[in-house]
Amino acid sequence: MKMGIRRALMRMGCAAALAVALAGCAHAPAPSVAWQQPLPGLYTSGQPAASDWQAFKALGVRTVIDLRAPGERTDRDEATEVQAAGLRYVQIPVKGEAGLTDENVRRLHQALAPSHAGVLVHCASGNRAGALLALEQAQQDGLPAAQALALGKAAGLTHLEPAVRKALGLAPVEGQ
Repeated sequence: MKMGIRRALMRMGCAAALAVALAGCAHAPAPSVAWQQPLPGLYTSGQPAASDWQAFKALGVRTVIDLRAPGERTDRDEATEVQAAGLRYVQIPVKGEAGLTDENVRRLHQALAPSHAGVLVHCASGNRAGALLALEQAQQDGLPAAQALALGKAAGLTHLEPAVRKALGLAPVEGQ
């Protein structure tokens, strides 16, 4: 690699360098589902397609944490798909706001251990993934409430924000 390109990649930072590297690899297509990376090596998304597991594996994912409730899974066997791709599968059923429990926060924390890297956390849209991750970061990792909320939003938190704000002890936003 020419020295100028190496310096440019170092200046861009790890995440940008990874994106450039993956873009140059014909054998490592990007996942078809929109995804976020709220922490290094930690990915969140809505429901991945059956064909996305190898692409996530190429990004460094080793564990897939599915937050969908059992009734949401009717058309395919995600556990079998994930395991066939050589990845670990963990299910933590989160049924909307009622599923944002201390037990589910602990279960997420345990599944993310030890480093929170190499993991994809997903639900149907990314909303529950962002919500539970915000609570996990505050309750288990000691991130200040406002920063945990911001991380949750970066991870996909949307309409569960009022419940997450309440659980974090933050004031509601006007109009919510």
